[in-house]
Amino acid sequence: MNYIALDDYKKAWVFKHKDLPIEESDLALIKPMSAARAAVLWSTMVSNEKDHPDFFDKTDWAGKADSWQETLNWEQPWEAGEAFPETIEQFLDWQANTTVYFCLSRDDVIETRFDVFKRCWQNFMFLTDGSFLIGKKRSSVVQFMAEGQAKLGTKP
Repeated sequence: MNYIALDDYKKAWVFKHKDLPIEESDLALIKPMSAARAAVLWSTMVSNEKDHPDFFDKTDWAGKADSWQETLNWEQPWEAGEAFPETIEQFLDWQANTTVYFCLSRDDVIETRFDVFKRCWQNFMFLTDGSFLIGKKRSSVVQFMAEGQAKLGTKP
């Protein structure tokens, strides 16, 4: 099984937050992966060696300074209740139906579509701890840091 039911996801509360309601149609498209499926995706797209962003070093693409082109603040628009930051959206340049993966760690990845992520981005930001937003078959990537910064870059 590639996915677990959202109701069975240990962090589902972020998508059921009463102050940030999500439409049922969008909830149906937020799909936490099983640990086994998440591990395969993480190993392929993020790191074959490290289990969590806290452990990256210069041997990982995400640990290399030249992987990142720009850093900006995501927390300010998040706290203000604003839409997904336009600077990030322009950098990514993804279509609405692009499959995206919100990668928290080797065993914790959520799949959705880019349009759903943008509408629900404030919910996802409760899970930032170096988390990556990666698009299927895309090289542009965003890493959301717990300190309120977003790093815009490219992965190999």
